[in-house]
Amino acid sequence: MPLNIPNLITWLRILLIPLLIGVYYVPDAWLSMGARNIIACATFVVAALSDWLDGYLARALNQASAFGAFLDPVADKLIVAAALIALVQLGRVDMLIALIIIGREIAISALREWMASLGRSKSVAVAFVGKVKTAGQMVAIPLLLYHDDLLGIPVQWLGTLLIYVAAALTVISMLVYLRRALPHATG
Repeated sequence: MPLNIPNLITWLRILLIPLLIGVYYVPDAWLSMGARNIIACATFVVAALSDWLDGYLARALNQASAFGAFLDPVADKLIVAAALIALVQLGRVDMLIALIIIGREIAISALREWMASLGRSKSVAVAFVGKVKTAGQMVAIPLLLYHDDLLGIPVQWLGTLLIYVAAALTVISMLVYLRRALPHATG
């Protein structure tokens, strides 16, 4: 495991998960729900920005590694799954939406592993619809964590709308990847 700046940033993203979840478990006397929401939202935003930063630094510093290429998407999936589970627990996201998004991530990870074992990993490389889906999630989740209106903007409503759009794009992107892999399934 190469210990370089991009990999350390990726590890930081994983280490932020207990803060994101734990803030909702501290005693009520310590933090109001509004403060918890702000801390969770800020934590998720820092994690999302660190995802961009570690990739940028890996390329800029020529520190890309096979371990980093493995760990980065794992960290992404863990922070998104943790946030979605917290949002389900808080009653801000429907369980079916969380199941669609988390289930797709597991299925596509397994599909990519299988395709790599066949030497066909390029056939399930990241598609544009997958990038749009990720962007939708990365905007929706902080809005849902923040929860309260902001400057008259109904943040919870907007976050809910975006997470439904992200869930639809999740299904579409999964179908795209499955269609790409289908010709290689009979081998």
